[in-house]
Amino acid sequence: MSIFTGAGVAIITPFNEDGSINFEEFGKIIEDQIAGHTDAIIVCGTTGESSTMDDDEHLATIKYCVEKVAGRIPVIAGTGSNCTRESINLSKKAEEIGVDGLLCVTPYYNKATQAGLYEYYKAISDAVNIPIIMYNVPSRTGTNILPETAVKIAKEVKNVVAIKEASGNISQVAKLAALADGCIDIYSGNDDQITSALALGAKGVISVLSNILPEETHNICYSYFNGDQEKSDNLQLKYLELIEGLFMDINPIPVKQAMRAMGYPVGGCRLPLCDMDPANAEKLYAILKSYGLINSEVKAGSITVHNAKTRVIF
Repeated sequence: MSIFTGAGVAIITPFNEDGSINFEEFGKIIEDQIAGHTDAIIVCGTTGESSTMDDDEHLATIKYCVEKVAGRIPVIAGTGSNCTRESINLSKKAEEIGVDGLLCVTPYYNKATQAGLYEYYKAISDAVNIPIIMYNVPSRTGTNILPETAVKIAKEVKNVVAIKEASGNISQVAKLAALADGCIDIYSGNDDQITSALALGAKGVISVLSNILPEETHNICYSYFNGDQEKSDNLQLKYLELIEGLFMDINPIPVKQAMRAMGYPVGGCRLPLCDMDPANAEKLYAILKSYGLINSEVKAGSITVHNAKTRVIF
């Protein structure tokens, strides 16, 4: 049985002006996601800026999310690391908190061979008893899980049941689907390739777009699942420009900036990520206006909308 089917939100983490986590706003965002029919919440992933959190913050954010969701939809916690011991520790504690599954990114910076990736996922799996989603995002990690490796891991490592495929290479996704023959669930990690992945048998998407359009992203998936491929394709194409806008800078910079413009006090990103330059911000706001997501009066130069009031250092 799949951990989830449809559109799971790679949820942002809101920060206060002093850099601490804004749990009150986080709770409101979670409720908005559930009301918007998002199919799962992926907490403390790339979009959630987990790489800037210490362990206490990381686990507190996961715990808050699990308690707030209260079993209404699956919660999947990002617990991958370039330190395998760290990933095992976070994974075990996330399991104790009560998450429904784990999202484990490949090791980054120190990277890994394909054999090393196998041992990494096996070590995490041996330490827990809940499902694991491998996370392949070579543009950020410098490591690519080859289709042959993903299938070998899925067949031989007990808890690995799925992969978030964010290589951006649809040919690689196709090869993975062909080799897997159903032994592993595939989730698109690219919002601009949802329907392409679904056509290859993917179970859904782990989505940045869902942060601002949860119901619409859900509908891209479920239109396809319900047999209306044309509607699914049309929705994918309808929101393509918006998706491109959300990735015109390093994720999650644009999506948090968009959410601030839409009235969510989510704060800025933690350093080394910083706000978009005003010219790019103006382009993003123009796109948001064209979709009716923000008021036409919003200006990129407005510091209350465009910029967090303080640099978030920690």
